[in-house]
Amino acid sequence: MATRFDPFTDTARWMDQLLGTAREATASAPVMPIDLYRSGDHYVMHVDLPGVDPGSIDVAVDDRVLTIRAQRSGRGESDVQWLARERTTGTYVRQLTVGRGLALDAIDATYTDGVLTLSIPVAEEAKPRRVEIKHGAQGQQQIGSTHDEPAATA
Repeated sequence: MATRFDPFTDTARWMDQLLGTAREATASAPVMPIDLYRSGDHYVMHVDLPGVDPGSIDVAVDDRVLTIRAQRSGRGESDVQWLARERTTGTYVRQLTVGRGLALDAIDATYTDGVLTLSIPVAEEAKPRRVEIKHGAQGQQQIGSTHDEPAATA
């Protein structure tokens, strides 16, 4: 039975376990929701970062840890009376530990309409490939002769 390689399997499971209780404890902390899927030979991640200054977005890779960092500044009016203030400000940080088999040096990142999109290619060594099978004596070279000619006598 063949299994499909998914370097984010452990990360997704850990995030589900940790964020279940962490969301309740950090309700006021900035949230960075993601969608992650595989499309052909790439993993694609969409990260919601509305209102973030594009110049503050930083995507870094250290060993197998992918870190996304961004900053959203608050409005600086001091002479206003706030009636509701639900949009969080501050630094957004999300770290994902990724498995082997990704070309982390070839990540493509774009930021459009408040969504950061990362395209992470699967490394060549992790891509499925066919193995050539040789049949029987095919490809083997015959050494020597099976029939010795008798020496000619005169």
